[in-house]
Formats: sequence, structure tokens, C-alpha cells
Amino acid sequence: MRIRVLAEGDERALTDLWAWLGRDPGTAEVPVETVTGSGPTMSVLEALDVILGNATSIANFAVAYATWRSTRPAAPAAPGARTLVHGDSTVDIGDLSPEELADLLRRLDGDGRGPGVSS
Repeated sequence: MRIRVLAEGDERALTDLWAWLGRDPGTAEVPVETVTGSGPTMSVLEALDVILGNATSIANFAVAYATWRSTRPAAPAAPGARTLVHGDSTVDIGDLSPEELADLLRRLDGDGRGPGVSS
């Protein structure tokens, strides 16, 4: 399953999340690709594409993301890397617990939609 985590104008948050996922023992082997767009002077980091291959990688990503989020300043000061996109579904994951995020990801992996998900 491929998910996308959007920068939402906060390239620094996305860069920090990317580094966090690379250092976390549970997600260090999870494929994460950067998505860039054109900026006025250089490429701008717009999103991370994360490939979750099984239930273990889903759970590890959920824990790593929630832990990373807990180290960030409270919203709205830290708006970036809160929006997850999978197919036609978009959801704010910034306030989800690891369990809620893992459950959401499992549901999205199963049918592409879940409660609280808008398209």
C-alpha cells in the first residue's frame, strides 16, 4: 500500500519526518520516496510517499509517526505533515494515536475508505 504524507507548506516538518522514519528501528527499512515540485529557486519538498507492505510495517509506521508528532510543537504552530492521502481518500492524521492510525491504515489498505475519511 502506498500512502502520501503532504508537506502542507511546511517543508521542514516533512524533512524532519523523513529523517525520523529513517532513524526509527521499526521504519528504517520502509521505502520512503520524496515528492518534489518546482519552487522559485529550487525544488520544493511537497510530500513523502511511504510504501507499507504488511501489517507489521503499518503498525511500525503508526507508532513512529505518532511518536514523531508528539515531539513537534502543538498545532497550529506545526501544521505540516498532518495530511495523509491514499487513492481518493484524504484524512488529517495529526491527532491520531498509534492505534487509531494503524486501524485507519488497515481499513484504507482493505477497502480504500474508512470512517472520517473524505474524498
